[in-house]
Amino acid sequence: MVKNYLKLAGFIILMIFFAMFFFKVYVIVDPGERAVVFNKLSGNLRVMGEGFHFLKPFIDQPTIYDIKVKTYTMSKTQWEGEIKGDDSLKALTKEGLVVFLDISVRFHPDPEKLILLHKNIGKDYIYKVVRPQVRSVARLTLSEYSVEEIYSGKREFIQHTIEDKLRKNFSENYIILDEVLLRDVRFTPDFERAIERKQIAQQEAQRMKYVLEKEEMEKKRKIIEAQGEAEALRLKGQALAKNPALIQYEYIKKIAPTIQTIITDGKTIISLGDIFKKK
Repeated sequence: MVKNYLKLAGFIILMIFFAMFFFKVYVIVDPGERAVVFNKLSGNLRVMGEGFHFLKPFIDQPTIYDIKVKTYTMSKTQWEGEIKGDDSLKALTKEGLVVFLDISVRFHPDPEKLILLHKNIGKDYIYKVVRPQVRSVARLTLSEYSVEEIYSGKREFIQHTIEDKLRKNFSENYIILDEVLLRDVRFTPDFERAIERKQIAQQEAQRMKYVLEKEEMEKKRKIIEAQGEAEALRLKGQALAKNPALIQYEYIKKIAPTIQTIITDGKTIISLGDIFKKK
């Protein structure tokens, strides 16, 4: 009799475990996850945290959401993006020129709004919200800037602009945006060659500007030098008019700068010191 009871108890336990696994009367929520449970009778939704939870058979329907930070990438490089092959974003600049972007966004579902996310969007929110919003906002943002601004120093500012707009749009869809990474910006090969030629021309223009400025400065220097020499001659002329003996001094200085006294006609002795005194 006892043996029969043990067999029956064992059978019942086995059926319970079988029912648990077959009818899914439990859910295990891993770290970094949440379960949104839908009650088929009442139509209510509730959120379960990490751990093991029992469910009402045939009534509770759980949906697991990963709330950890995710990265979604659209890239030209085949193995980098979520979609294989060239998945870079194609946009137009302010002038209508084509530009290609490699972009990554980091985000996670708002744990406080999981019920709203599940009810209004669903588990495939990445393809319903994240991807289309990134493509739309990035294209609209780039259309506000010229090709020169995108190519040169405003890339970081453009990245922040895209991030600010996306953060608002994501929040309206119960998603938290963590970061936007503008990883690469490319133009068509013909345009890149044109930009390169333009940069070379600008460098050559800068070099020629430097040469012309240098020549202009040299010209001004020579003018100033000539003006100085003319002023020196004018002052020397005034000095000679006041003291004619200076002519002799200049003549002697040219002949022998170290001589202090000379005899001009065998009789007359000229002292240079006397000339200076007269001066």
